[in-house]
Amino acid sequence: DILAKDRKSEELPASNLVFLIDTSGSMISDERLPLIQSSLKLLVKELREQDNIAIVTYAGDSRIALPSISGSHKAEINAAIDSLDAEGSTNGGAGLELAYQQATKGFIKGCINRILLATDGDFNVGIDDPKSIESMVKKQRESGVTLSTFGVGNSNYNEAMMVRIADVGNGNYSYIDTLSEAQKVLNSEMRQMLITVAKDVKAQIEFNPAWVTEYRQIGYEKRQLRVEHFNNDNVDAGDIGAGKHITLLFELTLNGQKASIDKLRYAPDNKLAKSDKTKELAWLKIRWKYPQGKESQLVEFPLGPTINAPSEDMRFRAAVAAYGQKLRGSEYLNNTSWQQIKQWAQQAKGEDPQGYRAEFIRLIELADGVTDISQ
Repeated sequence: DILAKDRKSEELPASNLVFLIDTSGSMISDERLPLIQSSLKLLVKELREQDNIAIVTYAGDSRIALPSISGSHKAEINAAIDSLDAEGSTNGGAGLELAYQQATKGFIKGCINRILLATDGDFNVGIDDPKSIESMVKKQRESGVTLSTFGVGNSNYNEAMMVRIADVGNGNYSYIDTLSEAQKVLNSEMRQMLITVAKDVKAQIEFNPAWVTEYRQIGYEKRQLRVEHFNNDNVDAGDIGAGKHITLLFELTLNGQKASIDKLRYAPDNKLAKSDKTKELAWLKIRWKYPQGKESQLVEFPLGPTINAPSEDMRFRAAVAAYGQKLRGSEYLNNTSWQQIKQWAQQAKGEDPQGYRAEFIRLIELADGVTDISQ
């Protein structure tokens, strides 16, 4: 587990935020623009006098719905949010350009400067070259303006694009389908979203062949880097926000257990491992940069083979990982039923004050039902 240091709300630097909202005709249904409007009001509640906010919308064309204004003017901000209507086609590129203009105009040096993009659809509509969006976002990121994306709805939704530009923009991607989820993303986890405590974070692990025959990484597959990129500070990696908790999961086959792949002919014999290292299961290295830093910091340490009984949190995360793998048809979960995954989650539910874990258990039940119907 990697846990970033949290920051109290009063410790937050001033924010220069620009809401970029898709107001095209497809956003008219309740779970789209109306949900976005209600969601943004949750964030408005948290704004302080030193925070500034602007609202830019895009449909067939783009416009400034609210010039940058202090967060203390909540009634005026909420009125601007309420005034938004869904109509017209989609031209996300023009909206993004205007949003960056507003963010640059209100730029606060050394503070938070971010665009929050909310949309339901294919952001590529009206864009001749999707790569040009990434280039724009990357250039603005280097000038100090970052980008987060929020998705609603499900038809014609280009999630891959939204994830990609949030990644390039050193921001976050979230999917909002209920006001409860909006409360989580824009209120409870706002500090994680807005404050970067470590950038270009990389982790590298080496398993000891004296203990481990084979291993499989679970999750973050699309974030894998080449081995030589770990020490290259010019290679971009993920950022971690204040209070963010990241779990690295691996499935291990220990020596003596049945392996799924043949042993390599020229692999070093695990019996030759140095005696002073046989107490180590693995060696973990983590690199990161301070938010304004250019050179990475390195910490490394051994992981022992003694594994205590996993905590409720760890067991619940394992259930979530199993759910994700089974949902995408992983062969490794062929002999694991939805009921088993549900049982794991229920047994590790623990305290659930916000009801998020109960909601996950309901998702398992839905997936089980959909699978039964499809069969």
